[in-house]
Amino acid sequence: MADERLRLEVQERERRGSRDARRLRREGLIPGVIYGGDGNGARAICVPERELRRVLTGSHGLHAILDVVLEGEKPRASILKDYQRDPVRGVLSHIDLMEVRLDRPIQASVAIELVGEPVGVREGGVLSQVTREINVEALPMEVPERLELDVSGMAINDTLRLVDLPPREGVTYLDDPEETVLANVTPPTVVVEPEVEEEEEAAEAVEGEAPEGEAAEAPAAEGEGAGSEGESGTAPG
Repeated sequence: MADERLRLEVQERERRGSRDARRLRREGLIPGVIYGGDGNGARAICVPERELRRVLTGSHGLHAILDVVLEGEKPRASILKDYQRDPVRGVLSHIDLMEVRLDRPIQASVAIELVGEPVGVREGGVLSQVTREINVEALPMEVPERLELDVSGMAINDTLRLVDLPPREGVTYLDDPEETVLANVTPPTVVVEPEVEEEEEAAEAVEGEAPEGEAAEAPAAEGEGAGSEGESGTAPG
């Protein structure tokens, strides 16, 4: 659970817009916005990319509770509400932080982690994870880092849904428990061998042909060449 609070120092920025955002990124700063606890009062901020990576690559990842410190102000408990990634580099290019009250529940997306080897996989089946994240509601400090689903008992053609995920104290699953498929084990793919009947027929046809370069000898016609001997070129006198 997110029982650790990480300090994140940010700077307020005066200008907005894509040109200013590009300038900040060139300087190693990530532009962002922090919203008040009621969803209002957005303020434009920026944070050093290294500092942001430090707090978001810890054990709690993107679900960490952050003590965000603006210059000259007291820390405010916040979460990472939304973010954008650079499509080429894969690094965060913009962040949305939101102040939270630690005594009020929030909604978040939590990863599902499959554990164990299904019986059906040992029999040749294929395990597929259909849903990788589900939506939950919990107090900020109670949002789990991940939820584990034991798949070791799954046989071929078995399916596990959200209703099969063990309950977690203090955490409410928000997705449809019956319709949300988490994992399934499908039968092995059957490889169909090519048919060989046509090949066999072709081979049989070739066996009856004469070798190349040899002509088959035709039988002589009856009487062919008879009377050729003793023939005269003149009539008898």
